[in-house]
Amino acid sequence: MCQAVEAATHFIEAKNKSMIATANAEMLMRATKDNELGEILNKVNLVVPDGAGTVWASNYLGVPMPERVAGFDLVQKLLAAAPQKGWRIFFFGSAPGVAEKAKLKAMADYPGIQIAGVRNGFFTLADEKKIVEEINIAKPDILLAALGVPKQEKWLYTHLHELNCSLAIGVGGTLDVMAGVMKRAPLWMQKAKLEWLFRGMMQPSRAGRLMALPRFIKAVWSWKKKTNQ
Repeated sequence: MCQAVEAATHFIEAKNKSMIATANAEMLMRATKDNELGEILNKVNLVVPDGAGTVWASNYLGVPMPERVAGFDLVQKLLAAAPQKGWRIFFFGSAPGVAEKAKLKAMADYPGIQIAGVRNGFFTLADEKKIVEEINIAKPDILLAALGVPKQEKWLYTHLHELNCSLAIGVGGTLDVMAGVMKRAPLWMQKAKLEWLFRGMMQPSRAGRLMALPRFIKAVWSWKKKTNQ
């Protein structure tokens, strides 16, 4: 986490229009079939291991990965640093009203923070130019997009060159959690690497998507076996 925060800080201060992706097993499995998403993950400035499965796979395949870097936690670290650094933040995504509630939460938790703008995630292709203009007028240092995977990654990567922000991050359900619309797993479940199970319990509609985890484990095993031959 400390390395991720350090890298994010460097991206923001360098002002080079950087992008961070937060990859869990579900996203990585999707990327094996979604070529556009796979290409994005290979080209963004940083991909953090947002999931116990990602950390396990990396270590199992011989690439040391010290810990999980959850997107939600990374965002909170950056928001906490924002008042002192003078960073401006833009919340983009989730259902109408959610970004506004997340803004109030951020202002309460991090006094002095500058939330440069908010915008819900409901839009059409015809709205995209206006959204880019709205974000650019706000002049954020950090753009947090909560549009869901892979929409948020594809939208950010497509428009990154047009956006006047130093760092863009796809943050999934982060704004929902901040707004109190969605609960995060208790700390003991996070430490036990069971946050995926909690999400499945809270959102039964995700049950099918959670099957990506056993498929991911099988794919990693197969890759290990193949590369060792």
